[in-house]
Amino acid sequence: MQRRDALKQISALLAAGSLGLPAWAQGSGFEQVNPPQPTDAKGKVEVIEFFHYGCPHCRAFDPLLEGWIKKLPADVVFTRVPVTWGNPQLAGFARLYLTLDVLGELHHLHGQVFAAIQDDKQPLNTEAGAQEWAVKKGVDSKKFLDAYRSFSVQSRLARVEQIGKAYKIQGVPTLAVDGKYFTSASIAGSHENALKVADQLISRARQEQGRK
Repeated sequence: MQRRDALKQISALLAAGSLGLPAWAQGSGFEQVNPPQPTDAKGKVEVIEFFHYGCPHCRAFDPLLEGWIKKLPADVVFTRVPVTWGNPQLAGFARLYLTLDVLGELHHLHGQVFAAIQDDKQPLNTEAGAQEWAVKKGVDSKKFLDAYRSFSVQSRLARVEQIGKAYKIQGVPTLAVDGKYFTSASIAGSHENALKVADQLISRARQEQGRK
């Protein structure tokens, strides 16, 4: 989903070679992160999924991604980063994601958030809408609100916004591997291909770190 069309639910078309890639990278199903970004996974390979809850492509990708995550080797660290692009609605979705994560509720509610937003059109970008929905899902009302308004969530929201800007994310869902490479359905041709390319990039990153 392209940044400029995020709220219109139009898929991203990230052209291969648009970042001025060298010949060896053309048509390979991935692009280079320019400039490369530092990672927090020292001695391991970091994989980031950039997404947002209003994106139908992110929702379609999620079940495939969940199955892939379960098979990741121990030296791969996976994390999700909700994009905001400076948009208040997307920032609200990101705050909900981070709140559920802090509360330990994300593992069983993540997929349901997609449905609530995209199918039921619930206003989960607002504090009141998010709280009402979460309470209906069994989350304690006070605990939810305390977390939603907490310094921890606010700090993490600022951090994910910073990461999205640093990576110059223009479309979602996008996978970033080891701070150096991008892949996505738009680049690789399909969600399934993107995951295959991610596996290859993980191996490549492992070798670049001097590990087999």
